[in-house]
Amino acid sequence: MKTHKDLNIWKKGIELVKKIYGTTKAFPKEEIYGLTSQIRRAAVSFPSNIAEGAARASKKEFIQYLYISLSTLSELETQIIISGELNYPVPKTMLDEIETLRKMTLNLIKYLKAQLSNK
Repeated sequence: MKTHKDLNIWKKGIELVKKIYGTTKAFPKEEIYGLTSQIRRAAVSFPSNIAEGAARASKKEFIQYLYISLSTLSELETQIIISGELNYPVPKTMLDEIETLRKMTLNLIKYLKAQLSNK
């Protein structure tokens, strides 16, 4: 791996951020400092943690950041569900995309742990 920018999971995270920003533009204006802001921060946090973890000196540290990324996805998923419950416009595919990122993250953790075990 050269940098975080070479990771598909990071690229997909950036794509999700762009979709989140587009989606939350249609949220009510009174949510700009509430749910809109929280959702955007959580979305941005996912690829940011991937990038920060990938830049760390060890695979073990990278794995820790991947676990933080998983927590962020759970937070984002919850906020998207709440948005839907409030009848805010949320694409039905967004939860599927979050689940795909969750699986990709878990697979990367599994791969890195296997590499650590083989040393």
